[in-house]
Amino acid sequence: MTTTSPSQEPAAPLEPTGAPAVALRGLTKSFRTKAGEVHAVRGIDLTITPGEVVAVLGPNGAGKTTTLDVVLGLTEPSSGTVEVFGRPPRRAVAEGRLAAILQTGGLLHDLTVRETVRLIASTYAAPTDVDDVLARTGLTELQGRLVSKCSGGEQQRLRFALALLPDPALLVLDEPTAGMDVTARREFWRTMHLEAARGRTVVFATHYLEEADAFADRIVVVAQGRVIADGTTAEIRSRASGRTVHATLPAAGRGAAVNRLLAHPGAADVRVQGDRVSVIATDSDAVARTILVDLGGHDLEVVTGSLDEAFVALTGTSDTTDPIEEDAR
Repeated sequence: MTTTSPSQEPAAPLEPTGAPAVALRGLTKSFRTKAGEVHAVRGIDLTITPGEVVAVLGPNGAGKTTTLDVVLGLTEPSSGTVEVFGRPPRRAVAEGRLAAILQTGGLLHDLTVRETVRLIASTYAAPTDVDDVLARTGLTELQGRLVSKCSGGEQQRLRFALALLPDPALLVLDEPTAGMDVTARREFWRTMHLEAARGRTVVFATHYLEEADAFADRIVVVAQGRVIADGTTAEIRSRASGRTVHATLPAAGRGAAVNRLLAHPGAADVRVQGDRVSVIATDSDAVARTILVDLGGHDLEVVTGSLDEAFVALTGTSDTTDPIEEDAR
């Protein structure tokens, strides 16, 4: 499904409004199921400024997909407020400010790629040029192919093309590369990089941590319906797993130097291999200064932990799918 507006009214100009691209305040969402009430979102406060590229990560049942549904106006919050460029989500969609690329649905398999884009373009008063959209999404050579003959990755690119027709200021992507092979994922993100460079705000949920690492300016980690971490990739890594300081210590007095590092308040763990010492640090600057100034160390290197390690440390799991949310809906 691609969320766009079939309105025949002229779209409002996409001038800056001064409002955040997304503003969530005290957001909650609950569902009633046969097993009882499911609290998918338990009080999320989140502000995304125009032009940001934000990845939303979360383990099984975290609440990230439900949160995106609320942002898109596909479901109403149980409590709290949600605004997109200062407007209710459905109004933002109707004005062409907001569009989405979802995982499935929304395509007519007996039409060609070009016929599909032209059909949806005809529902807008001032759509983006069809040929331009096809070129920007890498579909020009596939425009005569039936949708039913397109691969999963090609169909996802078609959804991307449909989402670009109203020239939205905000793109919301829910697991946009699910089912794509490595080559298709790389090409999709190459195209998305170009769109982000045009100044679009991009918010995407993904279970591929390397995608968040490579593409996002900012990562929001959600668990148990709440935001548990929010920052740049480097900040998330550092907060979850600290930094590791590697250095070479002089042979003379090496044992005493290691003992001093073990007692250092900024060191969580110290490991020695040959003449190299590795210190897992809670205060890497202080540890590095001690090694260089006091212990005569050299060849110093400070390394931040991987995003995968950070995710596991923050959430206690590496599973980032959302079947509980799907069941609830």
